[in-house]
Amino acid sequence: KTLASLLTSAGLVKTLQSGTWTVFAPTDAAFAKVPKATLAKLGSNPALLKKVLLYHVVKGGVPASTVATLNGKSVGTMSGSKVQIKIVGGNVFLNGLTKVTTADVKASNGYIHIINKVLIPKA
Repeated sequence: KTLASLLTSAGLVKTLQSGTWTVFAPTDAAFAKVPKATLAKLGSNPALLKKVLLYHVVKGGVPASTVATLNGKSVGTMSGSKVQIKIVGGNVFLNGLTKVTTADVKASNGYIHIINKVLIPKA
């Protein structure tokens, strides 16, 4: 619910409805872990909010079977920053700490992989 609301606030819904995308989608519980000061900063800065949300989006449909071949590599996101993919004990991690908890949720135009933390790009 939180991610959908933020995508609407950032004006990204139409963008993500066209084309083919893979979204690393944080759960509501993941958003609840983000410090209130960070959320306030994102809420008051639409450009920064958009950058953070696009950091969760990769162009193209990338199923888990393809993600597995990217172990140790970085992939570009729609924010312009890269996310590192690492597989440890059969689990996929992004940037070392963020775990994919549910993979391959099929969307009409790509894939959604549920993650347990919000990815924040480095400045």
